[in-house]
This record gives sequence, C-alpha cells and structure tokens, in this order.
Amino acid sequence: MSQKKSGFHPAGYEPVLLARLGKPNSRHIDGYVADGGYSSWKKILSGVKTGEWTPVKVTDLVKASGLRGRGGAGFPTGLKWTFVPPKEKRGGKPVYLLCNCDESEPGTFKDRLLIETDPHQLLEGMMLASFALDVKHAYIYIRGEMVHGAEYLNEAVSEAYAKGFLGTDIQGSGLTLDITVHRGAGAYICGEETALIESLEGKRGHPRIKPPFPAVSGVWSSPTVVNNVETLACVKHILDRGPDWFKTLGRNEKNTGPKLYCISGHVERPGVYEGPMGLPFLELLALAGGVRGGKKIKAVIPGGASAPMLTAEEVQSLPLDFDGVAAAKSMLGSAAIMVMDENTDMVKAVTNISKFFAHESCGQCTPCREGTPWLNKMLKRIVAGQGKRQDLDLMLQIANQMGNGMTICVFADAAIAPVLSGVTKFRSEFEAYIAKSAALDYQLPAPAAVTDKVAARVAEGIHS
Repeated sequence: MSQKKSGFHPAGYEPVLLARLGKPNSRHIDGYVADGGYSSWKKILSGVKTGEWTPVKVTDLVKASGLRGRGGAGFPTGLKWTFVPPKEKRGGKPVYLLCNCDESEPGTFKDRLLIETDPHQLLEGMMLASFALDVKHAYIYIRGEMVHGAEYLNEAVSEAYAKGFLGTDIQGSGLTLDITVHRGAGAYICGEETALIESLEGKRGHPRIKPPFPAVSGVWSSPTVVNNVETLACVKHILDRGPDWFKTLGRNEKNTGPKLYCISGHVERPGVYEGPMGLPFLELLALAGGVRGGKKIKAVIPGGASAPMLTAEEVQSLPLDFDGVAAAKSMLGSAAIMVMDENTDMVKAVTNISKFFAHESCGQCTPCREGTPWLNKMLKRIVAGQGKRQDLDLMLQIANQMGNGMTICVFADAAIAPVLSGVTKFRSEFEAYIAKSAALDYQLPAPAAVTDKVAARVAEGIHS
C-alpha cells in the first residue's frame, strides 16, 4: 500500500493489526520480538506446567472477546473451538488447526498484506490457538499465486524453530507444535473450509457434505478447526491486552475488535485500511480519498464479489460490520469494498463478475455447474446486443433455483448474489440494452439484395 503510516486508519485510532506496517524488516523475528512479539506465547510456555495457563482459559478469553471469524462467515471463534470433542471422545485422533490463507475473493487482499509484512503476528496467533485446541501440528494453506507470501511464511516458520518457539518440548514446557506451509493450486473453491481440507489431503478441491462438520471429522478424518489469517492474528492481541480491551474497539458487543478493510474500484487511494469493527462506510471512503475524479457513487459491493450489491442510498449510513451490512441485506464477508461510480456500466460489471464464478465452479453440483455458465452466457448475449425481453425474468428465476441450499456449499449462492442484486436494483440499465437490441432488429432488416448475394455464394460453394 502506498499511503504513509498515518493514512491507513481513522484519526485518533491506534492501529493494531497493522501497527508494525512500514517498520524496517518488519517480517523478521528479531524485530517482532523487540516490539513485544511472542510475549503471550512465552507466558503460555512458562505457565503451562504450573497450571496458570490452560487450554480452557485461552478459549474462554477468546469467547469473552466476542471475536468473530474474519474470513467471511463471521461465526464466533471461541464458540467454534468448543465444537472439537474432548480428548476422551476423539478415539486417539489428533486435532489439527488449519489457517485459511487461500485469499481468492475478488477485491480481497488484506491477508496478503499481513503475511508479507508481519508473518510472525499470524504465527503467534496460531501457536496460541493450537494450545487452546490441543493441536500438535498446524498447517497454513496458502493460495498458490502468493509466491512471495509463501516464501516469507516459510522463512518466518524457520526463524520460529530457530528461536525455540516451535518443535518438541518447546523451551521445556512439555508442549509440542509443528507448523507447515502448504501451497494450493489457485482454485477459488478451496477457500471453502471442506474443499480446503480435501485439497490438503491431496484430492480435488470439492466441498464435503455436512455433517459431519470439520470439528468432528475434518482433515484425515480427525477433528479440525479452520480459521482465517486475520482471525488468528487477532487472537494474539486478545491474549496480549485482554478481551475487555478488544471489545472497546467494536460498534457493539456482537461486532468487536479491529478490522481490516480492503477498498478498491473507483476511489482515489485503493488499499487496506484498519479501523474499529463497524467503521462507517463514508468514513472509510474518506480515508481512501473519496470517489475518483469527484464523481458520485452508483453502487458498492461491501464484502467481495459474492456479496449482493448496494446502491448509493443504501451505503450512506452503513456501519461496516457483520450485523450492519446484513441489515442492508448484503454481507460484510471478507470486507472487500468495491466502489463503482456513476459512469459504471452495471450490465458489464455484473457480466464480468458472473464470468469469474462460471470459471471457478468446481462442477460437483448440477445447479452450480450448469447454472453459472448459463447465467454468464445470457448476460454476454445481452451485452452483445442480442438480448430478449424475457431474459431478465428468466435469469432471476434460474438464479433463485440455484441457491438457497440447492448445492453442497454456498458457491451457488455467492454466484447468484451479483446477478440477483444487479438485475433487481439496476434493471433499467439491462432493459435499455434489450430495448436497443430490439430497435436494431426492427430498424435494420437485411436488404434483399444482400441476402440474394449471400445465398448465391452459398449455392456456389455447395456446387463447387
């Protein structure tokens, strides 16, 4: 990000997740430790034998903080951890922690910033979560295209081993923890936790039918917890400063903590900005320099390409947290805010997004496999000037038949969100395309002379 350090958060707000952004060698362990890094992990290592620190205590602190998953769903993190069966009910199976670093949602680039500038923040969060979950081996599943990120993570993991923060009987505590970085192959669907698990096992990234849920039977049929990069980074700060501090940053008790917002599209300064959970959209827009060229907003996608679009009116008083965006009938998702100005062709915008989902469908479920390319084909036909009046209602009908639990995972629901919201809220633009097509068909019939020449050439070709 190109902004100076003072420009990526609201005035008066002390950055948390991006506090070390811009520091020399911020991704190396010596600088991290000098800034107080691994202090909570050291407390765990020294206090585990005395009973001062227990897995239940760490889990309770995370639950008390109100931390909700930053990967998209917003499920309470501490509660998710409690779904793992107790040791006596696991049948001797180990527990695994998987860090979801498969950041593939269009418009999202916050996790990449964290792992490329401050990877030890993530590693310490993983160590603390692993202690809470009785994990002996954790994995970071990183998107295949993030070449530099994977290199930096591997380097950070090696540094952590060298400093004695990972391994067997860590610093005499009796704790054992290994962390492995695993690169994916660039499939969007592997951001879904069960598809990620399948891919980590070496299989095709197809989502699993649930139940069983990963907490009971995940990777290698063992209890598994999947958390996002930003989520795990937050765990480190909850242990450092306490859950009461964490809750002071949010808009209310159900939306707490610091939040990273990606903003892109037609803004002056696209980038990653940090603020308290519930930061008003207009305040974030101001941080990003406003709409490019001083133009007006036409539409905003508040949570990545899979989130329903909102109109300019709907975002005027929008708080950017899980419940606030849900009340506007969209979702915060990964907090990837994409701004479209008044000159945006909404028909082409929706068509472009639908192309992405048609390409990324894993093909496992018929409604998704057949529906996503069909929707894109219909939209491309409208853009090409070949649309029909019945196309819009037909698209809405088919889209509604694709989602709402008709597929194994929520990919189909994600794919239809921009179509349903785009066609419904900006229908006049779609109708204008179709009306223009109809007018051209009526006003420009093929001249008889041209038709005769074409027919003559065809006949000549047939008999030659």
